[in-house]
Amino acid sequence: MSRLSHTEVHMVHRIGWLRAAVLGANDGLVSTSSLVVGVAAAGSGKPEVLIAGLAGLVAGAMSMAAGEYVSVSSQTDAEQADLAREARELEETPEAELEELTRIYVGRGLDRDLAEKVAVQLTERDALGSHARDELGISETVTARPIQAALVSALTFAVGAVVPLIVVLLVPEAQIAVLVAASTIVGLAALGGLGASAGGAGLMRGAARVTLWGALAMAATAAVGTIFGVTVG
Repeated sequence: MSRLSHTEVHMVHRIGWLRAAVLGANDGLVSTSSLVVGVAAAGSGKPEVLIAGLAGLVAGAMSMAAGEYVSVSSQTDAEQADLAREARELEETPEAELEELTRIYVGRGLDRDLAEKVAVQLTERDALGSHARDELGISETVTARPIQAALVSALTFAVGAVVPLIVVLLVPEAQIAVLVAASTIVGLAALGGLGASAGGAGLMRGAARVTLWGALAMAATAAVGTIFGVTVG
């Protein structure tokens, strides 16, 4: 076996599902915890807090799935439109497209003769694929997958949203807001660290940025719940 033979797993290969997973879990944990903390701070009992949290889980998971599907589908539509246009141009003006590809390779550092040879060979092998990759920046690695994004977002949102609901079930009613907030901070730190690790970034930086915004969201909803709870009472 050649010593040069090896297998590489690049972080960019995970970008399709990783973004949706991190966004879904983070949103599920933060939004449901914020809802629970806000309702609890308003003076509601444990049953009302649980119902509000469960409603937030179901609505949020469906919303995440729909939002991801629509947004990623829009990206797919744009990619398909660009590919269709490129296919027409390759059919109608092949010489101009070959020159365009050659200039791209010259711009990347090849001399003119070598760039032209590379452009010719790649065009003969897969003209549309070459233009999609090198002109449009569309490749199999980063191609949008709407269904995958929708399912991953919905599932991870639900997983994140379950955490504060479990805490509500286990703790005394008077301590719901404080303990949900504390457990959410811990969960956000863990989630941020895992997301950063999966993406090849630093653990502390990932944990800090996720925890900060989650804490701010819970503080804001707790303040609203306290204000309106006092007003109603």
